[in-house]
Amino acid sequence: MNATPFESPRYGGASLADLTPSVLASLGVPGENGPLGLPPVRRACVLLVDGMGWEPLLANRSHAPFLSSLIDDATPITAAFPTTTATSLTTLGTGLSPGHHGVIGLQVAIPGSDRVLHQLRWDPDVDPEVWQPRPTVYERAERAGVTTSYIAAGAFEGGGLSRASARGSHYVPANDITELAVQAAATLTSADRALAFVYHPDLDMYGHMVGVDSAYWRLHLGHVDRLAEQIAEALPPDAALYITADHGMVDTGPDTRVDVESDPDLSAGVRVLAGEARVRQVYVRDGAADDVLAAWRERLDGRAEVITRDDAIARGLFGVVDDDVRERIGDVLALARGDIALVAPKAEPLESSLVGQHGSLTPAELRVPLLRVTTVA
Repeated sequence: MNATPFESPRYGGASLADLTPSVLASLGVPGENGPLGLPPVRRACVLLVDGMGWEPLLANRSHAPFLSSLIDDATPITAAFPTTTATSLTTLGTGLSPGHHGVIGLQVAIPGSDRVLHQLRWDPDVDPEVWQPRPTVYERAERAGVTTSYIAAGAFEGGGLSRASARGSHYVPANDITELAVQAAATLTSADRALAFVYHPDLDMYGHMVGVDSAYWRLHLGHVDRLAEQIAEALPPDAALYITADHGMVDTGPDTRVDVESDPDLSAGVRVLAGEARVRQVYVRDGAADDVLAAWRERLDGRAEVITRDDAIARGLFGVVDDDVRERIGDVLALARGDIALVAPKAEPLESSLVGQHGSLTPAELRVPLLRVTTVA
């Protein structure tokens, strides 16, 4: 097993939480902090490629010549924790760390109940604007006179995660790479001051299904490369394109999967098992916290780092944590090491069989690119 050490999110300096406030600052939105020091422009586009981590991008430069041409002048930033789509999209959409916006993983227990909220699929009984009440970057930009657009598949429009992370934007349905490129160009030329967010999910899908180290992933990276190049070619004067991702990915296999659902030693004292295969959030029964912590540490020794909620908060993994967010975090968290997957085959049959997984804090999951293209006025 690969013993690559964990890293930590770089909130406040070089993370997804810092990217969109920096973009707003570059667009002249009052009151926005710009720790990344982006140059002033009148129009900006953020292209987020789901699952395009910095490490696999570097390893496959030859399949992405345009992106490769930008890499030497770039350094990676970090995703948020957990390194998963719902958390990272909300981090970008609010410019806040997860401890403030409250979308702290793929699946979490709803406080006061044994129900699990899946934050990609959502729950009709949970109001996303109550669950995540902070103003989005789109609302803040619109108030300052910047026209904002969210360009993504029509299936996501009006969904719970879109309302939590992207409300205030003008949603523009675009269901394939061609539509994404065309709509991005149209949006950026339709207003004097504009912010376009473009989301492409398919690279992540190939990573999950057949792995990052696959011909499918590499071939689709070439399509992503052309998408980025087409958006860059269509930039109007006085504009910038920022290319990033929500997380990277680790390939797993049958011999690296650990069933944390069926093991009686791991189930004892557990009220709710949530999270995902690379980072489990465990909610315990009253009085069982110490026993659950000890059992998970013993059974997963060498395969996962098992910590308490207080440990995670003290280490700043979620950033500063608000009181109403604290209770959403699992009492015990298990962060998978190497290429381990902590699966739950009964509750999550499809997810447990996936090759590519993410959520933990290895560099392959945490580091994401920040590539830049600017045009002169």
